[in-house]
Amino acid sequence: MLRLLYFPDLDLGRWQACVAASPGAPPYVQAWWLAATAGRWAAVVELGPGGEYRSLLPLPLKRRPWGRVAYQPLFTQQLGLVLTAESRQTQVADYLAVARRSCVAFYQQWPPAQQSLLPTGFTVAERLTYHLDLCAPYATIYQNYLTGCRRRLRNNQALTQPLLVTESDDLGALIELFLSYRGAAYTGLRPRHYAGLRRLYAALRARGAAELRQVRHPATGELLAGALFVRHAGGLIYLFAATSLAGRAASAPVLLIDDALRRSAGQPGQVFDFEGGSLPGIGRFFTNFGARPVLYPAVTLTQSPWFLSWMRS
Repeated sequence: MLRLLYFPDLDLGRWQACVAASPGAPPYVQAWWLAATAGRWAAVVELGPGGEYRSLLPLPLKRRPWGRVAYQPLFTQQLGLVLTAESRQTQVADYLAVARRSCVAFYQQWPPAQQSLLPTGFTVAERLTYHLDLCAPYATIYQNYLTGCRRRLRNNQALTQPLLVTESDDLGALIELFLSYRGAAYTGLRPRHYAGLRRLYAALRARGAAELRQVRHPATGELLAGALFVRHAGGLIYLFAATSLAGRAASAPVLLIDDALRRSAGQPGQVFDFEGGSLPGIGRFFTNFGARPVLYPAVTLTQSPWFLSWMRS
């Protein structure tokens, strides 16, 4: 039985048990991740005979004057359907049909495997990310870097004072760096939009899943670049990063990713997700490390609110 449950009716203990029983479920569907990035959310849930959650489709919702809108929270690349071995209703279309009754618009990005037939009105567009298999040892991964990438790493090591990647716990400095060199004109986001990232970082740190790294100038201590990586059962996610013009010139982003791959290599079944690449320049940068392009679906629905149909009648 599928039911639409709003946040006050959700049992987060049963939610977490469902996610834990779903092989390969992305970390974005964890209740604590959604709490940090969406705050409150609904879901289409398949209930078992004892009230347990056999499967679920997260539905972060926003209220608009024309109705509820299901959306993709910031810093949450994918959501999609969470299935377990106990699931009896496995067709995406069934869950979306229930979701459609609660919202006038729907937009979510889903894992690549969740391509499926959709109900009338829903459309799919392809988005692009890049993955790198972490099963090989670092030496093999390094040999698959493009020549220019390896040269930048060698040039850094040849410096009298090479740039070093170090640990950090100062997410605020990384956000300030991003705003300084990217800002609202580039992303459309204001400083207030990063509150969710701060909450998410705190949740990740509490679970030992946050890896914040930085590159600073050896003489001045200036922050040149930084990145927040997320460690999860399936590998490592390149969640958020920033660099200054000086950091880019010094190849600091290359050092950050190389360091992450060095620390994560030799893990069968795990993947480094670059979490992006639709922009050609960014995609080309990721291919420097031997990453492969991976398409995943963005599912969309836009339907006229009921009162517009009534006004036309």
